[in-house]
Amino acid sequence: MIIKLLVDGGDMKPGPALSQKLGPLGMNMGEIISKINDSTKDMKGLKVPVEVDVNPTTKEFSVQVFSPPVSELLKKELGIEKGSGEQSKVQVANASIEQIISVAKTKLQNLLAKDLKAAVKSVVGTCVSLGILIESKSPVEIEQEINNGKYDKEIQEEKTETSEEKKAELKKYFEELREEQEKIIKQEKAAKEAEAEKKEETETEEKPSEESKEESKEEKK
Repeated sequence: MIIKLLVDGGDMKPGPALSQKLGPLGMNMGEIISKINDSTKDMKGLKVPVEVDVNPTTKEFSVQVFSPPVSELLKKELGIEKGSGEQSKVQVANASIEQIISVAKTKLQNLLAKDLKAAVKSVVGTCVSLGILIESKSPVEIEQEINNGKYDKEIQEEKTETSEEKKAELKKYFEELREEQEKIIKQEKAAKEAEAEKKEETETEEKPSEESKEESKEEKK
């Protein structure tokens, strides 16, 4: 019997999901958790897909670890905790093409990609949903440049190291962009608050007071 799990690398803890799956089988959960943590200790900070093959009769089991999802590898590579919830407004990182190639190489065997170039394009696609810039450009623009052969040399040479000069350029661009993003978000928030206050004031003015109601009743009499 195979049980599929998505665990915190090297830091899996007992939980209801595991108890529901293994409890009825009478398996030693502590032993299984220990084995999973040992098998994923080099992937700390990542969500890791794991399959546990258990034999309820003999109580024997084996653990198979798979490569983390592309999104997890990107977050670790770029040092971010999560992607953007508003990709059209907020970008969360600025990756180099070398970093994209690095992630693509790690996932190549698990991706339905015929070669490294196709794997790179797949990783670029994930950057769209996470709100990650590449080379200070949108992932959509980068994908077009990949199709046009702009990064063929880097991909063929499997370059995964970003020069310090490029790192500084990408960092500077992103810091300026982040300041602009924060400014726009603050302006939008202030506009919404002002609109809410105006609406509240209007509703208050339109709503007759109890005193006015009483006066109106007296006049009718």
